[in-house]
Amino acid sequence: MAKVRASYVCNSCGYQSAKPLGRCPNCQAWNSFEEEAPALTTKGRGGAYGGITGGKLTALSTVGRREEPRTSSGIAELDRVLGGGLVAGGVTLIGGEPGIGKSTLLLQVADRVATAGGPVLYVAGEESLEQIRLRADRLGVTAEIQLTRDTRAEHVAALMAEHKPALCIVDSIQTVTVEGEGAPGGVAQVRDGTAMLTRAAKETGTATVLVGHVTKDGTVAGPKVMEHIVDTTVFLETVGAFRLLRSVKNRFGQAGELGVFEMRGEGLIAVENPSAAFLAERPVGVAGSVVAATVDGQRPMLLEVQALASKTPYPNARRVVVGLDPRRVDVVLAVLERRLDLTLGGLDVYVNLAGGLKVPDPGLDLAVALAVYSAVVGRALPGNVAVFGEVGLAGEVRSTQAALRRAEEARRAGYTRLVVPPGLDGQAGVKSVEEAVGAVWTPSGAR
Repeated sequence: MAKVRASYVCNSCGYQSAKPLGRCPNCQAWNSFEEEAPALTTKGRGGAYGGITGGKLTALSTVGRREEPRTSSGIAELDRVLGGGLVAGGVTLIGGEPGIGKSTLLLQVADRVATAGGPVLYVAGEESLEQIRLRADRLGVTAEIQLTRDTRAEHVAALMAEHKPALCIVDSIQTVTVEGEGAPGGVAQVRDGTAMLTRAAKETGTATVLVGHVTKDGTVAGPKVMEHIVDTTVFLETVGAFRLLRSVKNRFGQAGELGVFEMRGEGLIAVENPSAAFLAERPVGVAGSVVAATVDGQRPMLLEVQALASKTPYPNARRVVVGLDPRRVDVVLAVLERRLDLTLGGLDVYVNLAGGLKVPDPGLDLAVALAVYSAVVGRALPGNVAVFGEVGLAGEVRSTQAALRRAEEARRAGYTRLVVPPGLDGQAGVKSVEEAVGAVWTPSGAR
């Protein structure tokens, strides 16, 4: 006899429970549980699996090799994040805060792909066709894009099978409905809609992009299984005056890639040289300012680490850190006091990573040390110096990941003196914080 198991799922994070709960223990959302269709567990007379025989097996050595064909999105920064472009039959999920520019970016992509000759299907679940036309006029979209307001997953899959578009954009997956699954946006709707569209994309070879809403925690709203179903997951976030597109999952490329955009009246414009953009407003010849070479994801960039030290009016000195790991900064300050005899007890110390980025990179330790030292002694670093390296508790300077890429980015930007750990390109480097201080303010210390 079949056993019926009741199941309740949180429509915010996908947490499952055998009974409805007032508050989700996973995401802390209130009144978010919905009942799912009961699962049936059948035990037949032919054994534990009802006499069902297994499917066909295929040896790995007999499976052919095939490179998935890619289509350029027409935007170099997006192609970089995706690993080279849109993959035929691949499904990409893009998330981000409301109004951050997801629909704007995808309409620009639709224009580029359609202009290159590939038919594009745009499923508008949140806006009217007239609203999309207004945005298209503002962005200067001239290509012919096929639009539909029909968000039923079965009908969208049928349109993909009939027209075989090169690109299908679904804005958004939370508006897609599956017959007999409840209200749009529910856990079952989002999960089954994603699975149905993914299956259609694989069968038709259509590159598909799904727009996903995000929760207050910044994660994509809906069941976590949705992110497992798709091939690529990217997030668009705001950092100062820029938009960062970051990949967190990519079956066809390297995860962790970063793309930088700037929002303008004509849409999202790719920033081809992020290092120059983040250093554009850096003050020259000011104590406490250091150019640091870092790696965010897989991308090397030059950023400015700032430090300020002032006499404290409080019994306990303040330590304020923005954009960096406060615990690592505390370690660096302790090393400066112990190894360089730098007195910080009566000083408020402020450390900032300029530009609004948050980078938990140990390779910024040496830049923090030099910035704080510069701010305390009142000596500015030379304008052609770039720094990176991890600082240990003994004051030693340790190597970092992607050191060669950091150095190449610094040299490309015109920084001829690098204060770096030993072993880079066969150079001596600096072995301690004391050596780093000497290398910065001594002409013979150029690396």
